[in-house]
Amino acid sequence: MKNTGSDGGETSGGYLLLHKSPGRTSFESLGFLKKALKTGKIGHTGTLDKFAQGLMVVLAGRATKLMPWFVSSEKCYRGTIRFGQETDTLDPEGTVVAEGPVPDYARLESVLPEFTGEIMQAPPLYSAVHINGERAHSLARSGRDHTMEKRPVSVYSLDLVSYDPPFAEITVRCSKGTYIRSLARDIALAAGSRGHLVSLTRTSIGGFSLEDAFAPDDGLSADPWNAVKPIDETALNALGLPWYRVDEKTALSMVHGKPIQQDSLGTPLGNSEPGGQCAAGVFSDDGEFIAIIEKKEATWCYGYVYARK
Repeated sequence: MKNTGSDGGETSGGYLLLHKSPGRTSFESLGFLKKALKTGKIGHTGTLDKFAQGLMVVLAGRATKLMPWFVSSEKCYRGTIRFGQETDTLDPEGTVVAEGPVPDYARLESVLPEFTGEIMQAPPLYSAVHINGERAHSLARSGRDHTMEKRPVSVYSLDLVSYDPPFAEITVRCSKGTYIRSLARDIALAAGSRGHLVSLTRTSIGGFSLEDAFAPDDGLSADPWNAVKPIDETALNALGLPWYRVDEKTALSMVHGKPIQQDSLGTPLGNSEPGGQCAAGVFSDDGEFIAIIEKKEATWCYGYVYARK
């Protein structure tokens, strides 16, 4: 599918790997793309705090409909915790609200295993979490008391890269919904200290890497849609989803929303087996992305038909 045109994304779409700079909000970072692409149809797979930097996977045009399959990917971060002080925002932009002794290396290392696997985590008071229809950060800034309920998140790996007291550099691989600011707070408390995050970089989302990302300051070509990548086999591999390649007859049948015949899909391709997945992509013989399909009760159904008649 050719990613050109200024029709608001109705007949074009794709994704772009954006390197968000520190000091800009995620909203500000996306603003130039909306203007350049001349579309309001822009979405991303997870906000980064203003002080943070790193990878944002941006979906443009009709590809915004694929958001549910992009946001579920695991994320990797590199961050620095400052021990001895906790701020109200749990980042360097906040006010110090508590202090504690700085832990030694042995103490810090001993508590890290408590924060791997499935853990219960309370989001920061200053966060985008909704509480009775309002954002938590709005409640916090207005001085209204509110409680952040703990919720389950998964931390697949947590490594201490270096420790030069009071600063510890960590790397984290985790599920969506995990707040690294909260992780910094909780690690410090477990070590008998207080702490907050002073730097954070998101290095990957699924198989998408920051090394391949485009920075806003790099500028865009005369045709900005040239910077937008089509939904292709590489994207599905990065999402960890298997995919199928089907003949023209089957592709046309799927575009028209007819029932999916399992035997028409053939052998799954990509870097994942569909047996462990509830979703897969479908491409035509000529490489056009046709649809995301989902398995429900052993039957393939449509998640979203991307191709148009």
